[in-house]
Amino acid sequence: MIRLRYEPYELKLKHAFNLATSSRTSTPVMLVELEYEGVVGYGEASMPPYLGESHETVSRFLQKVDLSGFSDPLKMDDMLDYVDSIAPGNSAAKASVDIALHDLVGKLQGKSWHRIWGLDAEKTPFTTYTIGIDTPEMIIQKTKEAAEFKFLKIKLGRDNDREIIETIRSVTDVPLCVDANQGWTDKQQALDMIFWLKEKGIVFIEQPMPKEQLDDMAWLTANSPLPTIADEAFQRLNDISGLKDVYSGINIKLMKSTGMREAKLMVDAARSLDMKVMLGCMTETSCAVSAAAQLSPLVDWADLDGALLISNDIFEGMKVIDGKVTLNDLPGIGVRKL
Repeated sequence: MIRLRYEPYELKLKHAFNLATSSRTSTPVMLVELEYEGVVGYGEASMPPYLGESHETVSRFLQKVDLSGFSDPLKMDDMLDYVDSIAPGNSAAKASVDIALHDLVGKLQGKSWHRIWGLDAEKTPFTTYTIGIDTPEMIIQKTKEAAEFKFLKIKLGRDNDREIIETIRSVTDVPLCVDANQGWTDKQQALDMIFWLKEKGIVFIEQPMPKEQLDDMAWLTANSPLPTIADEAFQRLNDISGLKDVYSGINIKLMKSTGMREAKLMVDAARSLDMKVMLGCMTETSCAVSAAAQLSPLVDWADLDGALLISNDIFEGMKVIDGKVTLNDLPGIGVRKL
């Protein structure tokens, strides 16, 4: 029998997390375990408020998950198809079960998932480290704290975007990417901004415009000197085909994709459309971040700093060493509970 357990947890952020439209100092998560014959797989649902999930909604969803009809955890597709069919939405809740199942099955097979997928752990990318919107003094402090990172992600989307970039460039010349979190609404102003950002050493632009402005976004991508990456503009696998020629690439996050299984299919789908692939995360423990990292040898860029932004991680897993995603060879998703 496969047993499901779960408990709520609250992540404490080291710094207030400021975006174009919100600010917070904590993130609710649900910690999930699947146990089979004494072996335990760990999973996690991270629930930033803007995604609409909460401890209450995830609890309600997980209460409906009845695994009594499944005696063999290796029949992963059957089990995950069932979980996905319970109710629409609830992507983070579904991801928590998917991650725990992958961890469990990897442990039962004695292999990490990057090995099961035949991926080369040496081919992992550098990860970005996120600098949120803040005062110039705090931005300088955060940038200096991130000195070991070879690539920074800068949150923009308000009226002081150029000041933020100039402030960061006053203390570092490392490559940057920019996440506007849908903060730019005028396509010509967005294009002017992107040309200016290219001169400042920016590598790509994530979600520059509101997700509803598809025609404006397609025009921007066609004229942009930098790649544009969709984040809020897509959720599930079936959304990707409609984004070709609207964005240059996609940002895959397990909490949107319902977990590792669909995230792997998303990589394959994007590559078939000749799109770039970024692998991201929410603020998460090392559990969910390490699960995502198993896919990292497949992607162009990684933004897997979620566990580094919190002060109360209860897992040990994937490490960032000299700015590079560094996988271990522990079976499953590569984590130990502390």
